[in-house]
This record gives sequence, structure tokens and C-alpha cells, in this order.
Amino acid sequence: MPHAMLSPAPGSLHDADVPMTDDAPDADQPPRLLVIDDDRKLCRLIAEYLDPLGYRVSYVHTGPEGVARASQEPWGAVILDLMLPGMDGFEVLKRIRAASDVPVLMLTARGDEADRIVGLEIGADDYLPKTFSTRELLARLRAVMRRARRPAGAATAQESAAPGDGPAALKVITVGELAVCPDNRTASLAGVPLALTPVEFDLLLSLARARGRVKSREQLVDEIRDRNYDVFDRSVDVHISALRKKLGDDPRQPRFIRTLRSAGYLLIDPRRER
Repeated sequence: MPHAMLSPAPGSLHDADVPMTDDAPDADQPPRLLVIDDDRKLCRLIAEYLDPLGYRVSYVHTGPEGVARASQEPWGAVILDLMLPGMDGFEVLKRIRAASDVPVLMLTARGDEADRIVGLEIGADDYLPKTFSTRELLARLRAVMRRARRPAGAATAQESAAPGDGPAALKVITVGELAVCPDNRTASLAGVPLALTPVEFDLLLSLARARGRVKSREQLVDEIRDRNYDVFDRSVDVHISALRKKLGDDPRQPRFIRTLRSAGYLLIDPRRER
């Protein structure tokens, strides 16, 4: 049976739609999810689908309510609609990010890439277009929550110690003017800190570790999501586009990230470009 689509369209979720999986939340500490969406039926469907999987779902239907609830209680993740009464999703996201780094999964009925990029740039961890399947909702939700609690990975042979004494010195990957520190998950360009979302940092770190070598979209998706996503998933392209803007990079004449058609992306190594 195909998985149900979560949308305002007629229909309901059935027990057969709930996947049997070992990747369930800890029963002692069920993740608390906040859904901010003015579509009341969709909110109920999300709760009906996720509650049996061990998630505790609450929902509100306006932007101001969403900001208030997000700041009043600790949440495992927030599912945020873009189009809201009282305050749009972009403004809600800005206010949430001013006070919290809770994972935010943005919902959008718009097909405009610019809207998705804006959301990612101001702090969304991922986006999900309406209408979406229950399977994709669960996979993306787990992915953003997993990234939020995942510690920085171990340094590789390409990483060198930053200036400092003793074994506690941080490891830094340096590619031209770009410096990426996996230990504290920071990056800078010409000494200026970059404000990156968790996904953008993971993409940049992956490309930096493979500098001068092509990383396919599938490889990048595997690394940043800890799972195999559909190879046609284009969300990585949106994140790369947002990352390029923060680097001040022109895709037509790139200084940092080069696109190789049908192959993937690479971080340009200045030493190999001479």
C-alpha cells in the first residue's frame, strides 16, 4: 500500500501507513514536536501519524502563537508553515532563531526556490513542500533531529592544528581563505565568521575534507542525513545555493564551489588551480 499523503485533501491515515521501524524515539523521553500551521486538518493528521511512533505533538495556528509556544517550552523540533495569519513563517523563524537553535523543518506550498533559500538562510534546517508523504515527513524530521544532537566528527588527516599549545588545540581545515573547524562547528572566510545553518556547515565540511575532488549529490546527501535519500532529492542543491550566497560566490565564475554537470560539486583547491 502506498504511503498516505499529508495534505488538506480528503483521506485519513491508517495503521498500515505507520512504518514498523526500530528507529523510534526513546519511550522514556518522547520527543516533543511543535507544529505551527493554520491548516487545522493537516495538524491533526500529523499528530495522528506521529503520536503512535512515540512523538508528543502540539500545534498552534497563527504566527504569534507559534513564537510564544516555541519560546515557552523545550521542543525536540518545530514544523513551521510558511504562510501563517498574524505573522508569516519567515518572521516566526527569525524570532525562534533569536532565542533557540531548535531544529526547524519548514513547510511551504510555494514552488519558488527563492522562498526555500530565504528560509534556509535565516535558520531553517530543512524544508518540505506540500503535499508530502508520511514517509518523507518522518525521514526528514528524524534527520534534522539527528543532526542537532550529533557531536562533531573526528578530525581527518587533511586537518591541521589551529594555533595554540597542547593537545587541546582545535583542528582546522584551511582551503585558501576559508577555514573550517569540525570540533566547534565554525567556519570563517578571510577571518570573518560565517553564519551557517547545521546543514550548510555539514555540506561545507564534507566539501572541504574532499577539497579538489568531486562529491556527488548522492554522497553529500548520504553524509549530511546519515541515510540514503532518493537520488532525485534536489534539496541539497538549494542548500548549496544558500551556502554560495554566504560565501559571496558566483556560480558562473566560482571561487569556492564549482558545479560539475551530472557529476556533483567540488570545493576549489587554490593550490591545484595555479
